[in-house]
Amino acid sequence: MTIYKSAEGKVAVHQCYHEILDLWPVAFEQLKLTTRFGETHLLTCGDKALPPLLLMHGAMANATAWFLDIEEWSKHFRIYAIDMIGEPGLSAQVRLPMNTDDYTLWLDDVMQAAGLSEAAVVGESLGGWLALDYASRRPEKITKLALLVPGGVGPQRKFLLKALPLMLLGKWGKRKVREMIFGPEEKNPSPTVLRFREFFALIIQHVKPRMDKLPIFSDKNLQNIRAPMLAIVAGKDVLLDSKATQDRLEANVADVRVICQPHARHLIRDREAILKFLTEAKSSR
Repeated sequence: MTIYKSAEGKVAVHQCYHEILDLWPVAFEQLKLTTRFGETHLLTCGDKALPPLLLMHGAMANATAWFLDIEEWSKHFRIYAIDMIGEPGLSAQVRLPMNTDDYTLWLDDVMQAAGLSEAAVVGESLGGWLALDYASRRPEKITKLALLVPGGVGPQRKFLLKALPLMLLGKWGKRKVREMIFGPEEKNPSPTVLRFREFFALIIQHVKPRMDKLPIFSDKNLQNIRAPMLAIVAGKDVLLDSKATQDRLEANVADVRVICQPHARHLIRDREAILKFLTEAKSSR
């Protein structure tokens, strides 16, 4: 099984990944952990004496998605930035069925191999779904849960119907689709930002996207979560129903604070609330 459209595409994506690691703003280690579903690659940084923080990126991404956060967050936590299996990182290419407990078993193996009995978690989009799934099945292992536009709570929007005609209009159309999802591109970007744009373009070009819909958590699933939670949703998210996400989290999670950024799109750029929440001595409720 492979998530890549070609062997050459895999080489190109992995080469760019390693080039971005050369720009990493803090000292880090790479771990390759054995799980029952295949090898899992992690980036770790921060003092080993600090409390652990797992970072779980979204679809069509990898651990480098946390590049802009890692320097500040690693001052407060021992970071474990996971390359999710089945996504374009350095982990096994297997995509597990999402309507089973397979991803929970995989994370059990990851935490055991990393020597973690519990941890705080930050999850974005698909990584938010994964964090919620794990927190609902293993509530005793999660100390805090910070989510950026989490999947699996509100329904997915039928964005593909809008995007497909634009995708046929060449570079202009593809740029419009990116802007609808992530917001307008930064003018006069830095060389690092340009490198990340190139990396994302390589991933889109060479990686097969997931076609399955995220399972929606039941009220009971959400009610199982014990950890204090912060969720940030985007008012202009074209992929997920943010209002439904907020309403269901507030109705079912015992200790939750939801922030809606009304002008944000699916990529949340303002993440200051995440660190503040994670470093609070206790929940605000």
